[in-house]
Amino acid sequence: MQGIVLALFICMLLALVTKRFSLPTIPFYILAGLVLGKSGLDLVGADQISAFLTHLGLIFLLFFMGLEIKPDRIWHNQSAIVSSGLIDLNINALIGFVAAYALGFPLFDAVIIAAAFFISSTAMAVTSLVENRKLLMKESETIVWLMVFEDIVVILILALITPQTEHPGIMLAKTVAVLLLLYALIRFGKEQIIWVLRRDDELPVLLTFSAVLGISALSVYLGIPESFMVIAFGTLLGTIDPVSFEVQSRPFKDVFLVVFFVFFGISVNLFSAGISLTVLIAVSVVAILSKYLSGIVIGNYIHRSSRSGIEIWANTIGRGEFSIVIAALYASDAVSGTIACMVIITSIVGAFVAKYSEKIGEVLIRPKNPDLFIRPGKGQQG
Repeated sequence: MQGIVLALFICMLLALVTKRFSLPTIPFYILAGLVLGKSGLDLVGADQISAFLTHLGLIFLLFFMGLEIKPDRIWHNQSAIVSSGLIDLNINALIGFVAAYALGFPLFDAVIIAAAFFISSTAMAVTSLVENRKLLMKESETIVWLMVFEDIVVILILALITPQTEHPGIMLAKTVAVLLLLYALIRFGKEQIIWVLRRDDELPVLLTFSAVLGISALSVYLGIPESFMVIAFGTLLGTIDPVSFEVQSRPFKDVFLVVFFVFFGISVNLFSAGISLTVLIAVSVVAILSKYLSGIVIGNYIHRSSRSGIEIWANTIGRGEFSIVIAALYASDAVSGTIACMVIITSIVGAFVAKYSEKIGEVLIRPKNPDLFIRPGKGQQG
């Protein structure tokens, strides 16, 4: 318990500093965990309490993700989502897999690293657009749809690589049956749910907390993919009143997610994993360059502009929450350490690149005919 208090206190200080300088918080939470845990001072270790709180952080992150998924909007914008998303997926996943395999990672570990390569941090991408006042630029919609596509792929990844203890057909049948039951309960109980959410006492919080934990427990009991079910449950509830559920679940997500990230860092042992610093840096550099390549291709394909590609790259460099989720659920010690370092490096680099993307674009993408451009304050000669 003392370890949790120490970790949260340090994370609170880090949050104050990062918010002051408009930096992403996730990499610093992981870094704090690395310093406090097995890879650093070894002051804090994982126990049953921290494991439970960590699991709550993961569950509420997945639930929050489900609330953000709007099936009707996805359906009406499927062309834009699929075209840009497939470019992003093919380039980054392929480069990530080849790089990991070339660096000596086993086949399954290379697949996990490839997934982490592909998945940008939705929270960091949206936050950078807001903080840098770029929500109105034409590339912002493309960036948002990229994040939607990645979220959908995350759901498929979680469903496909979840360990199965029974026949896939049986598991699929149980999953569909539970989804249909939840759909019926939510549809016919919509008025009662809204009535509870509109109250100003503790009932809305209790409903949200108990419902999320309940669907998690039911999934584990029935042996169906817990991650997928929590996301699907959030999507179903999002058809009623997503804003109210977000308000009620956000405090749980924010607090427990801090515990999740810091204890992920605490659990990583870079020394026992035997990863060289060269490999860690190489993976992170390739991850930054792969997003650059996909950003340029998407920018030219969607907006017919390499400068647009720079903006897309700048706001999608940072890997974050779901790269860590996949590593925490399925990765070996070596892969967890590699992904942790990649998230730290790419998210910090991404924060600065997103902030100065316009100047970076001027350096990287020079006009083909500079004589056609007039400097401010200068007139044409002759």
